Amino acid sequence: MQRIMLRSAIYSAVLVGLSGALAACGGGGGSTSSTSSTPPAQSMAAMPLVISDGPSDDWACVGVELLSIALIPQGGGAAVTVWTAPSQATYINLAELDQIGEILGNVTVPAGTYTGAVLTIGGNPGDVLLTVAANPEAGFPLAGGTVVPSNQIQIQGTTGASGNLTIPVNVNFVSPLSVTSGQSNVALDLEFDLGHPAFIVGHTPPAADGATLWAVNFNGPVRHHPVHDIANLILRHTYGNVTAVSSAALTVTKEFPVYPAVNPETAIPSSVSLTIDADSQNGTIVYDLDAGTRTVVDNFSTESSLNGKFVRIAARYQEDGTLVAVRVWASTDFSKVWLSPEGHVLNVNATTNTITVTNEDGIAVPVTVNSATQFFFRQPANAVADANSIGQGTGFLADMVRGFKVHVSAVDPLGVPLVAQSVDIETAAFGGLISSANSSGFTYSSQYLIANDNYSLTLDYIASSTDNGFDDQNQQITGFKWWDFTFPTTVDFGQTVVSDFVAATNGAVNLGGSIGSVATWGESAAMWGDGATNASNWYLRDAVLEPTPLPLGTVTTQYANNTFGLTVVGAAVAATVNVSTTPGSATLVYQVNRSDGFVTITPVDITSAGGLMTMEQALGNSAVVKLWSVPQAAVAPATTGTLRAYVLAYYTGTLPNL
Repeated sequence: MQRIMLRSAIYSAVLVGLSGALAACGGGGGSTSSTSSTPPAQSMAAMPLVISDGPSDDWACVGVELLSIALIPQGGGAAVTVWTAPSQATYINLAELDQIGEILGNVTVPAGTYTGAVLTIGGNPGDVLLTVAANPEAGFPLAGGTVVPSNQIQIQGTTGASGNLTIPVNVNFVSPLSVTSGQSNVALDLEFDLGHPAFIVGHTPPAADGATLWAVNFNGPVRHHPVHDIANLILRHTYGNVTAVSSAALTVTKEFPVYPAVNPETAIPSSVSLTIDADSQNGTIVYDLDAGTRTVVDNFSTESSLNGKFVRIAARYQEDGTLVAVRVWASTDFSKVWLSPEGHVLNVNATTNTITVTNEDGIAVPVTVNSATQFFFRQPANAVADANSIGQGTGFLADMVRGFKVHVSAVDPLGVPLVAQSVDIETAAFGGLISSANSSGFTYSSQYLIANDNYSLTLDYIASSTDNGFDDQNQQITGFKWWDFTFPTTVDFGQTVVSDFVAATNGAVNLGGSIGSVATWGESAAMWGDGATNASNWYLRDAVLEPTPLPLGTVTTQYANNTFGLTVVGAAVAATVNVSTTPGSATLVYQVNRSDGFVTITPVDITSAGGLMTMEQALGNSAVVKLWSVPQAAVAPATTGTLRAYVLAYYTGTLPNL
């Protein structure tokens, strides 16, 4: 996401992670499923357990230690533990899971129906890891590559004694999850939103009071992402060691890198085993990084040499829940399968034929593209498209922008410079200021710190007949869809979707001064081709309207009748802010208090009488607040637009710098 507004007082990002069987932003180890609370006679089922999150341009590493996952049975009863961490601390880097899924494993679950999950997360100093991206957005308060010290990270909601602190995180499922013995295609995807304004709050007081403190709040931004079709899941590359080779499949034990990185990078083995089939219909591409060869196979009968080697696998789920290998990279040296940068594209330079990709150490890695470089776009639901490149050579750089999530495979992983053999585009994300929305598409204009990273592109919607997932009532969606940030259950689609979108994005509010026009921002996932023709271009599947963060401000007209006046730093005029108290779409309100060197974040439920009164008393004249809002066009007879408050934070105790 791109934001050029000042963020010196409060900045947001998701700081939640699931790990255990995984480690991307931390040392890793194996794990085994735990079902100790389940009676032995109860029938069991296999369930793919996946995690994902939303995008962020600012963090290279967002790591959290997970201790356990338990499911809540429908109708009551004790929570059933389905995954437990090993004794060695493990982390996962959420910054690498930009709208893609990481397989924790196919866990064993008692057959039944579940309505929620309880995650237990480590709350001790060092259980949360943060590294800033090499080139963060304009206004981000830390320099690129900065590692945030653990004593500046304050985790909210911890329980237990010092040295054994944990945080219980309750996640209610959007709809009940039913698992049946003998079936393995019902997946659980837990999603963490890296853009939620209340997840991390950075509080910078007057200089004499000390450094910025980062308060990590787990209350709210963790949610269930229903998987209506397992074949549509886009999976992150899986690392492992091949323990058996048959004609049909590889048996792989997952492996994880040491973090912080060592040289040479080494593997930490786990006890999680996966069976991954060859693609008998479209072929699996096998790259031997030691021999420098590339072969395409429809079975592994000639690939016995893979046994004992380290591999990195791009895989997809079949409808029946089996895993199929799309591409396999193999070497006797783990560092060769690991040392290919994975992360967000920071810069595309068509003059030097170079893309720059941030890795999870916060380092910008330049990669040369040559005439032989192949580009793939992950489309697991379309096996043919998933297996074939969408472009080759330097000319394709014109179709890439900053913000894409990619995994690069180098001709020589140890070469200097790195030369890309292939580039897996895992998500094609576009974002920025929305303008010129009409019946065929709209324009995105990005605003990054480095001007050369910016783009202004007009992109069309996908075809109205193209399958585009399901809503939370399990209705099939075709064509473009959009929703307000963190309200995916209110997705807009169907015959009026485009006209609704045009109406929702035309309401800029001009605050003058250095702020100027507060317009509508958004993020979109694109697909290659519109789904109905063979057009070779990016087409927009969706749009998420994001609340625009404003600089800190003060209340100039105290709250009354769901509105108040606000003047923010840099603005020439005050804005009128509208607050919603409607359950289900109410403004999210938080009290941020700093006292005695500690920051606490307290949610305020303004749908209740008591919570509403608390906010009313807090929003008096001169109160210091931070607002995330969506601009609304003026409605006659009014001539000035208003700001619809999505998130509102007010400050108490030691106030932040204005």
